[in-house]
Amino acid sequence: MLVNVDAQDVSALSQQFAKLVGALLEVVNMSPLPIEVDFTPEENFRGFDADQFYVVQQGTIAARYQAKTIYTLQVGEILMPDIVGSMDEKIAVFYGSDTGAQLHCYSALEFMQRVFDEPAAIRLWTRLLITYAGLMLRITAASSERDAPAPLGFDTYEAGDVIIRQGDRADHVYNMGSGVAELLVDGVNVGGIGEGEIFGVMAALTHSDRSASVRAKTRCVVVKVPKDQFIGLIKNHPGSIQALLMDMANTIANLNEQLVGLQGNRHEHHKGS
Repeated sequence: MLVNVDAQDVSALSQQFAKLVGALLEVVNMSPLPIEVDFTPEENFRGFDADQFYVVQQGTIAARYQAKTIYTLQVGEILMPDIVGSMDEKIAVFYGSDTGAQLHCYSALEFMQRVFDEPAAIRLWTRLLITYAGLMLRITAASSERDAPAPLGFDTYEAGDVIIRQGDRADHVYNMGSGVAELLVDGVNVGGIGEGEIFGVMAALTHSDRSASVRAKTRCVVVKVPKDQFIGLIKNHPGSIQALLMDMANTIANLNEQLVGLQGNRHEHHKGS
């Protein structure tokens, strides 16, 4: 997904987005309808349907708002039509191609039915939405004419950097785009976070302070979404709650297992002394 900023600045998010789309398509396993898009100087491309999802196979698709191209979808990325704009053409986002493109088309209704029938697809869909939100935040920040700082879509952390600090206020939810991090409670390692995992959700949803720290073990690229926008995503996509509950349940189970192990080790040490 290209925007009017340094391409390197958004490459990590774009790669993660396309990777998630590919993984989701494999799990959903739905036969697409191939379509050709001609050069489209304005308005939506011929055959465009707001009830369909489109995945770019060749060429590019430009998203245009008020006659200005705001970003460009590349091969492997998914076009999710602008539902809000379909109610008012004055605020609509239009799609076209400056060079022509080949797309795979999927019925949005059938696609989402398949997503919600498969837990693995729900998890991928949730992560795709978070990554998409990060991209949109980045585009908004790049397009802003104000000098006030805008929230970036992602952050990069080197090994040893603290991503989340125990006791801090929970302002964001995170998705690990790439890299590995460790989970620490009172300085004790109680687990790990790998690529594709969502973290920082519980404190954000309960409006509580961080109960653990997260520290990068390797170089990490992390999608970062403000908690208010994340809560809005959940409200608009209720099926995503199942994926979050699964992630949080796994995290709690891993923490309990680690804590039981630590308590056992301390007990053995106490007996030996």
